[in-house]
Amino acid sequence: MQKEVNINDLWERITVDSDSKSFEVFFHELNPRLVKFCTMYVQYQQVAEEIVSDVFVKCWMDRAKMREVQKPETYLFIAVKNHALNYNKRFSSVQLVNLDDHEGGAQLVNSASPEMELEKKELLFQMDQAISSLPRQCSIIFRLIKENGMKYKEVAEILNISPRTVHTQMLRAMKKMTVAMEPYLKKANRQTPDNIDSIVTALLLIWIFMGN
Repeated sequence: MQKEVNINDLWERITVDSDSKSFEVFFHELNPRLVKFCTMYVQYQQVAEEIVSDVFVKCWMDRAKMREVQKPETYLFIAVKNHALNYNKRFSSVQLVNLDDHEGGAQLVNSASPEMELEKKELLFQMDQAISSLPRQCSIIFRLIKENGMKYKEVAEILNISPRTVHTQMLRAMKKMTVAMEPYLKKANRQTPDNIDSIVTALLLIWIFMGN
């Protein structure tokens, strides 16, 4: 069983002890999620990776000055967001892009059934399309909560909005997601054999509506 990483402990070792090994673990733990988050603001994966790398480099270079940062994960998400917005101002228009992977739903089903796997992949693709079609802020909030497992207060702090706004945006997102996914769920009910349809549908709806 993989040992759970404590971000705050790593941060303390980085900022107080200048521990390069802790920084490496810190980087590998947060980098994938930060890059994925950044691609919600910038158009190209490579640009997102460069922005996130720049943020990490700055953290290491200024580590001694960052001992007072109490929420390093939130701090990095805010820094990446700000860098991405600055990039858009300088080089491009803001564009929300579709993400290739589906971390939020990839673990919903683990089955040897080819039919179920195919149906799951189609529904997950349609769900990703539906999320990407939401208004930008609404989509970002939905992904941070459902795919990154963040709390409403954390998302509010990252995006510099009130928790009430986050809650309102999530309600709107879930309502629109339900409407957007309804045709595909009905299609699944018509086409999938045996009880596969109800399993996939139930799992997708649980993922959409599970509490935070």
